Amino acid sequence: MAELTLAGKTAIVTGGGSGIGKASAIRLAAEGAKVYMLDRTPEEAEKTKAEIENAGGKASVIECDVSRPEMIEQAMKQAGEESGSIDIVFANAGINGETAPIETMEIEDWNRTIEINLRGTFATVKYAIPYMKQSGGSIVITSSINGNRTFSKIGASAYATSKAGQTAFMKMAALELARYKIRVNAVCPGFIDTDIEDNTYESDDLKKVQIQVEYPDGQHPLKGEPGKAEEVANLVFFLASEQASQISGTEVFVDGTESLLM
Repeated sequence: MAELTLAGKTAIVTGGGSGIGKASAIRLAAEGAKVYMLDRTPEEAEKTKAEIENAGGKASVIECDVSRPEMIEQAMKQAGEESGSIDIVFANAGINGETAPIETMEIEDWNRTIEINLRGTFATVKYAIPYMKQSGGSIVITSSINGNRTFSKIGASAYATSKAGQTAFMKMAALELARYKIRVNAVCPGFIDTDIEDNTYESDDLKKVQIQVEYPDGQHPLKGEPGKAEEVANLVFFLASEQASQISGTEVFVDGTESLLM
């Protein structure tokens, strides 16, 4: 049976300062990987780094805003040249962005969500490839149930579109990069208890297009409560490990069947 250990591997995690990114950085480091956290708020990522190092792991922080491709390119170059190669990429950084009717959503707000979530994922993968294709590895993308299984979050057209785009891009990348033994997959979380809602902005006129939906009692059938970032991190670790050596081009839902209700 293939080893799950990541000893000697170099992992990139975008958005490692909080939520799913933080939990995944900690998990990957606990399994032996040297983790580079690319984060636009390095002071938060430094806190994650301290947790990793206090537990005996290895981590570095590189300031990087994924809406700026040139920063991603430079960060990958730094990590790749310092480590010699990149083995694991977790393209996780993203925002919920503006929630508004299509008619009144500002083009700038649409662009911001697409640039961070979708173009940021593209650039993260693009600039990692030169440091991965000699030895192969694993790329994991954080998508969502939104845009893949569920479309009921009225006003989230930009977010859902970016998440659907990430999944399509993942499949294209998986096929193209298979020749280099690079696996590419996506995790699709449901409602996870994180602070991503802090960057969700609802317009004043959203109520005009809302559709009232009544859900059964207990929107999370498996546990009756939102998932935890650590539960997504467990899946990220599995997909990054050799235990998942035959899994590529696949979106994996981690939502306790939540999306099957919607």
